[in-house]
Amino acid sequence: MKVKVARIGKPHGIRGEVTVQLFTDEPDVRFAPGARLSVEPSTDAAAAIVRGGELEVSKSRWNKNILVVGFVQVTDRNAAEALRGSELFVDGDSNDDDADDAWYEHELLEMDVVVDDPQRRRIGTVTGLRTLPHQDLLQVTLDADDREIDVPFVQEIVAEIDEETNTVVLTPPPGLLELGAEDPTGEAADAPEDTR
Repeated sequence: MKVKVARIGKPHGIRGEVTVQLFTDEPDVRFAPGARLSVEPSTDAAAAIVRGGELEVSKSRWNKNILVVGFVQVTDRNAAEALRGSELFVDGDSNDDDADDAWYEHELLEMDVVVDDPQRRRIGTVTGLRTLPHQDLLQVTLDADDREIDVPFVQEIVAEIDEETNTVVLTPPPGLLELGAEDPTGEAADAPEDTR
């Protein structure tokens, strides 16, 4: 099984390096020099660069909290730009000791999100998983107002993932679901006052 580990972002510098949006909790392993990654090209220009469907990592380094990667096949900024949006995959390891605890984005997408209360009321849908160096974030689009929130992917908040019912059960702390919501008085404040 192929597992998505990253999406190529914008070029970094003029020597063909790129930034990547990570979907793996092992970036230093997945992007070690010599690692080979399968590529799903985003464009015909990207497909022309990735002959054979693979890229080989030549180097990788952290620039603050963004991983910058160089590939053997990509030597200039134009080639790096052509690869933008392409997705990188590895073969999934069914013998991984952490397989029971690890979740990949494709396994979680479109799962129903419910709150752990007696009604188990549905509040939204999983629309992504952001893998960051210090903590993963589950992206949830709320039914009430189509607002997307980031939920820390920790046991205290993501209490259960039930594959049989295609459901993620949350025990959100107070205020988490309200982050980014409009102030109820905001709409009235936006309306011009009639001073006649």
